[in-house]
Amino acid sequence: MNGAEILLKTAARAGVTVCFSNPGTTEMPIVAAFDAVTDIRPVLGLFEGCCSGAADGYGRMTGTPAMTLFHLGPGFGNGLANLHNARRAGTPVFNVIGDHASWHRGADAPLTMDIESLAHTVSGWVRTAASPDSLSQDTADALAAAGKGMGATLILPQDVQWSTVAAPQIVPAEADPEAPDADAVQKAALLLKKKGNKSAIILGGSGLHATGLRQASRIASASGCSLLSETFPARMERGRGLPAVARLPYAPAYAFDRLAAFDTIILAGTREPVAFFGYRNGRSRLTTEAQRVIRIAKRPDNAGRALQLLAEALEAPPFRYQPAENAGTGPKSAPAFPQGKLNAKKVSIVLASMQPENAIIVDESITSAAGYYKYTAASPPFSLLTLTGGAIGMGLPCSIGAALACPDRPVIVFQADGSAMYTLQALWTQARESLNVTTLICANQAYNILKTEFKRAENRMAGSHSARLMELGRPNLDWVSMSCGMGVPARAVDTVEELVTALERAFTEPGPNLIQVNLITPAIK
Repeated sequence: MNGAEILLKTAARAGVTVCFSNPGTTEMPIVAAFDAVTDIRPVLGLFEGCCSGAADGYGRMTGTPAMTLFHLGPGFGNGLANLHNARRAGTPVFNVIGDHASWHRGADAPLTMDIESLAHTVSGWVRTAASPDSLSQDTADALAAAGKGMGATLILPQDVQWSTVAAPQIVPAEADPEAPDADAVQKAALLLKKKGNKSAIILGGSGLHATGLRQASRIASASGCSLLSETFPARMERGRGLPAVARLPYAPAYAFDRLAAFDTIILAGTREPVAFFGYRNGRSRLTTEAQRVIRIAKRPDNAGRALQLLAEALEAPPFRYQPAENAGTGPKSAPAFPQGKLNAKKVSIVLASMQPENAIIVDESITSAAGYYKYTAASPPFSLLTLTGGAIGMGLPCSIGAALACPDRPVIVFQADGSAMYTLQALWTQARESLNVTTLICANQAYNILKTEFKRAENRMAGSHSARLMELGRPNLDWVSMSCGMGVPARAVDTVEELVTALERAFTEPGPNLIQVNLITPAIK
């Protein structure tokens, strides 16, 4: 058995079933090994950023390591943006990077690179395999590390892949569960019981899954604390029957004001909140020195367990569903259905009203969301995946991984047009794999987020020259042509009525669909 087969057999034994790949010459032994180890399904991405984004979506939905295969340092580098998002999401990702044969690396061939240094930027575990004899252990160690909610990168020289071992031992990947911080849980319980102490719990990781949300609701009932979600959750369960939790605002001034009301802030599966960017005369931390900040779960995957322990420490009552009414979490029922020409708010209302039960919503709508989250408190239960690391180009690839992870669930991509251009090759993979994905392209023909940030940073509107870097027109992006060219049926809509018809059709047709949603937006002056 050669090293490539040992790698795949070890991964398959650990439960890996799919590999998102864009291989090259240095990965040919692994490509051939897929014919011998058929338990792992290879999925081709036309760009490495599509592979890494797909692995992120797969890992978020399954909670188990997703495997990637990249070609040397430059190929891995092409996937870094979405691996950064995966790192911020705490997604278990197992990266395999083919390298030059060990005896060839000293020749400094054109594609030679310091892969380990590159890998450390998005990986909590990095190793270069030295021998096929130890490769199964290397692979098992990588998968165990990935299972902790981090990127694990194994660099595999080509000669290690093709070299054979007479009777290799396939090593199991050992799980390494981490318990919540019991002392921190007890301290949090004491503060929640303290009279006059205003507290909030910021939820992330599994604290935003259905079980975690119910435990958090129990804690709120027992203590009167407020519940907040991190601004960009990796995966949140949302909709009727679940506690409606307000998301921390993106704008730092609003987020700081929101948190200023609390004496104690408890973090469950998330980091301490900071501003997305540093603005002139701004701040980094969104909390103050006077506030008490306690982190009861460092790893995203054990936030739900930490909340359960906290609920038990408070002797909290059983969960009882109460529909939310306030503006921060959404109305009890959907707002009145709009009519006429489309704008961002109307699209948000239509999607929140029409999305099927048990859908997976991949939200990279950026500025086009316009209240979508607020409207979904009354939607049928669904999973929401968002842009955790801020590196755009996540939406379309993430849908691939989500659809392969959950083939029985409809996937909807709520997608800004500018960021979709970073990884539009993902449409081809959607078509090739016949994935049940509906993509809504919010076509405002602009980088609207840049307009917002320009005004926030410069306190003025852009002039004619700077505006050229924020507009996508001249020519306008034709998503219908691009989508059809990659095998995904597409149509453009201008009105609410056309959008409703297009969604009804897309939700009933097999395979992927794309809808170009032409939005009315004010022109930059």
